[in-house]
Amino acid sequence: MTTGAARQEIATERPARIAFAAGALGLAFSLLGAFFDRVQFFQSYLVAYIFWLAIPLGSLAILMLHHLVGGAWGWVIRRLLEAATRTLPLIALLFVPLFFGLQALYPWARPELVAGDPVLQHKANYLNVPFFVVRAIFYLALWGGIAYFLNRWSRQQDDVAEISAGKRLRRLSGPGLLLYFLTMSFAAIDWIMSIDAHWFSTIYGALWIVNQGLTGFAFAIAGLCWLENKQPLAGLVRQDHFHDLGNLLLAFVMLWAYMAFSQYLIIWSGNLAEEIPWYITRNTGHWRWIPPVLIIFHFFLPFFLLLLRDVKRNSGTLLWVALGVLAMRLIDTFWLIVPGFEATAGHPLHWLDLALIVGIGGVWLGTFLWQLDKLPMLPLQAPLVAEESAAHG
Repeated sequence: MTTGAARQEIATERPARIAFAAGALGLAFSLLGAFFDRVQFFQSYLVAYIFWLAIPLGSLAILMLHHLVGGAWGWVIRRLLEAATRTLPLIALLFVPLFFGLQALYPWARPELVAGDPVLQHKANYLNVPFFVVRAIFYLALWGGIAYFLNRWSRQQDDVAEISAGKRLRRLSGPGLLLYFLTMSFAAIDWIMSIDAHWFSTIYGALWIVNQGLTGFAFAIAGLCWLENKQPLAGLVRQDHFHDLGNLLLAFVMLWAYMAFSQYLIIWSGNLAEEIPWYITRNTGHWRWIPPVLIIFHFFLPFFLLLLRDVKRNSGTLLWVALGVLAMRLIDTFWLIVPGFEATAGHPLHWLDLALIVGIGGVWLGTFLWQLDKLPMLPLQAPLVAEESAAHG
């Protein structure tokens, strides 16, 4: 266990072992399935990867936001966010298998399709395998680099209570957020939107940035609910902290609804032949039940619950809201990606989808729990602890 000014009573070893075991089992079944259906394996892998990617990247954005604006809400989840960002090297490693499945995922990666499609030929200077690989490596290296320095300077604050480290954290977070917005916008286009290279949306990158922020906040709230009664957070995490985090979750739920509806309204009102098929596919057949589910359980229900003060100040009820949001994020991710494979997959759900969600998720959660035990759950510099505690009574 971590040593520091405050003793920790966070038993991470057992849940980490369970997570790693579940992940190994899920990946073993997935690799077996890959021998029988290689195309389905890569399609399911992409869905699972994009879902779990949202937690460390959303945590990275929230961490930089906290360094810029401050607030006690970020003090209690700072170590959770930092532990999530330290899994980015694993995220980079997990992207490698996708390099071997580009032809199973993207029509622009198949020369025979590009040769007969003027649209793909027009986009070939950007959508080609070598440039795709270079961009992906750049995105992952940049995100990992930002996370490395944020964690390094945070440790320096703990070691020597160094004031200049806090200044460096703020100075990095401003341009870091800008770089994250730009690179994630392009990554969303490269990794997700280009599944259907004939379709486009100028708001698509921003929508995925909001998706990741919402996922990051929901995950951080769930983690804080788990840790609130464990040392050293026991007695320090108050109702006001959960109230602030509940308000931020509410803001991102509203922002997600605004972005998703704006894209739908603009495309539907434009009624352009190259745009509306994307929504028609996702609102017909076996996909037609997902939009009502998202409207009710991803927006209306959490929206009205998070308007209630008692819900936000009660960690038990707020935990269920956060877990519900995470479940809806998985369904929404599935709905946004999988219909693009309809022509080749021909069915909405495959057992490999579940196996890879568990496989990648188990490995990621195990790594996160392992990283969570690396640093004290509270910043060790006394002035900051006193300041943040005083802010909440």
